[in-house]
Amino acid sequence: MDDTPHIIPDLLAPGLKLVFCGSALGTASAKARAFYAKPGNKFWPTLHAVGLTPRRFAPAEYPLLLDLRIGLTDLNKTQSGNDTELSPAHDDPAALADKIMRYRPHILAFTAKRPAQVFLRHRFGLKMPPAYGLQAQTVGDTRLFVLPSPSGRAGSFWDIAPWQALKTLVDERPG
Repeated sequence: MDDTPHIIPDLLAPGLKLVFCGSALGTASAKARAFYAKPGNKFWPTLHAVGLTPRRFAPAEYPLLLDLRIGLTDLNKTQSGNDTELSPAHDDPAALADKIMRYRPHILAFTAKRPAQVFLRHRFGLKMPPAYGLQAQTVGDTRLFVLPSPSGRAGSFWDIAPWQALKTLVDERPG
């Protein structure tokens, strides 16, 4: 990866139960310097609706997720925009794998199929788009999960059921 600074640093720490990974910050999120900040994005309402947060957080409150042992990162840390505007050359699946091996969260949940597919192709050689839900592959002890994108632009693919299944999986592992 190049030395371009990250638009927003990762929200990672040891001992997390869950890390969400998107493709990259959207334009509104980059401008706000907050993850999932575009009005109409379902990320924050969904976290609350499925019980991963005790209330609906505002995007600017994203650092509070660490108190809940939830982290945030993106596959592409140096660009922002819609997936169609991003250069695949800026995706860094190797860096993501290194972060997961270092921090060892219980679950890495991709917030769309694109980052999951890029990561799974790089790490495991998988060529087909992944199905939503729990994946057979792991990174060390970290389980991998694929979610429908909460982006308003992906509304035709929206389904809260995989997010509910993720919450059930999170609750299965104590601690």
